[in-house]
Amino acid sequence: MLYDATSSPTRPRPDTVQGKRGGYLVSIVQNAELLAEYARDQSRRAPVFPGSHTGSAGGSVCGDLVRISLGVEEGVVSRATFGAEGCASLSACAAAACEEVEDRPVLEAALLSAPRLGELVGGLGSQGRHAADLVGDAVARALSSLASSGEPIAKTPRGERVLVAVSGGVDSAVAALLERDRGAEVVGVTLKLWADQRTDGNQACCSPEAVRGARSLCHSLGIPHLTLDLEEAFRREVVGAFVGGYRAGETPNPCVICNGDLRIDAMVSLADRVGASGLATGHYARLVDDGSGLLLSAAADPAKDQTYMLSGLRPATLERLRFPLSELTKPEVRALAAEAALAVASKRESQDLCFLAGEGKRSFLERHGKMADRQGQIVSRSGDLIGEHPGHHHFTVGQRRGLGIATGEPVYVVSTDAARNQVTVGTRDDLAQTSVRLRGAQLFRHSERASAVRLRYHSHAIPCRVSPAGPGEHSELELELAEPAYGVAPGQTACLLDGDLVVGRATIAG
Repeated sequence: MLYDATSSPTRPRPDTVQGKRGGYLVSIVQNAELLAEYARDQSRRAPVFPGSHTGSAGGSVCGDLVRISLGVEEGVVSRATFGAEGCASLSACAAAACEEVEDRPVLEAALLSAPRLGELVGGLGSQGRHAADLVGDAVARALSSLASSGEPIAKTPRGERVLVAVSGGVDSAVAALLERDRGAEVVGVTLKLWADQRTDGNQACCSPEAVRGARSLCHSLGIPHLTLDLEEAFRREVVGAFVGGYRAGETPNPCVICNGDLRIDAMVSLADRVGASGLATGHYARLVDDGSGLLLSAAADPAKDQTYMLSGLRPATLERLRFPLSELTKPEVRALAAEAALAVASKRESQDLCFLAGEGKRSFLERHGKMADRQGQIVSRSGDLIGEHPGHHHFTVGQRRGLGIATGEPVYVVSTDAARNQVTVGTRDDLAQTSVRLRGAQLFRHSERASAVRLRYHSHAIPCRVSPAGPGEHSELELELAEPAYGVAPGQTACLLDGDLVVGRATIAG
């Protein structure tokens, strides 16, 4: 018979048990009795029930397996059951977790941590702490199933509630801290975008390891945490575009695609479902109203400005965003994290694309794009054979290193031909361009507002003029530069600017 919350026997909890009866030994016995009582409790053991959101954890390495199933009605966990195979601590923690979250709002259930489970069962040794970690993972995955389902999660509160994107790094941690400290009710969310045994999850911002770290960070701040699983869409839309771009002889920019077409909008949608007024992130960017609505603008710290990577965000999305770090420098952010004793205060930043963390591009393209090395020719602009290369996809326009040829002067990749598997090289002057074709353009204001363009991340803005066009999407545009640009790579993003304001974006055409 399934557990009925209305007829549940009252179980003493570690924080309410009265009278230690004289010391340490009795305390240990008491904890053992609580642990055994939870482990013996069969009332919540049940199969997965219809309409539930389920999460599992464990595996062959440790031999422990646990499953948590949650039923949710109108933002409240209406039913919680588990299944477990393994040690008594695992069953005890699973039963305790179910009792703790049932009849609680989802956002309160999202506060459940492994240390709290240890408290509920009266304390745990090293093996028991492992069990609590597994149960914590299972509960978080059940909540992730809910967060990723599109179903409503919580009602709008009386005060302000803000969803904060928390990656497990120092920037997002301080963003959450600042939102909490200004009085908003904060809910943390981490995206699960990529899981691959060949990459280093500790270097990525969206791996299972990053999710656990972000969850622990949120719980340490007293913030509920949810995980949004977008791995399938990320693999299809972002990684697929990355691989396809290199196959076509381009140099794609997956971060612009991910921010503009996938993850930010998905989190804004989640903000609606948790009753939040909007989404805050740890990006370095400003929002400025130019009289016609909000536009992205450069952050206070030019070395960290991320408007280029966010340039694909649509005006409707900007209306829902907050950038708490917009007026801060990186050293100031780290100082705030250290002052708050955040464990990530000195955490290093990842320099790789999240799905390349710890793996080289060559290996990744071979595994995911079936793009094995294939010998081709390196030729001069006049067509003379100069050398050979292992595949056009290893080269990008403007590249100088790695060509493996000796000439009397420095040479650079001027173009790549995917169909012929050929790389053309020339001098730096051969790279110069004053006219650039754009495709897939999004203009947020009339093109006459675009007075400068950045053609690569962290590159300087070049004065320009864009062919006349009104706000909206355009399949093709022409860009005239007031000074030569060198190494303009097809597939990269052209970020169109009016001073510090982002007024449009497009992809550089081949």
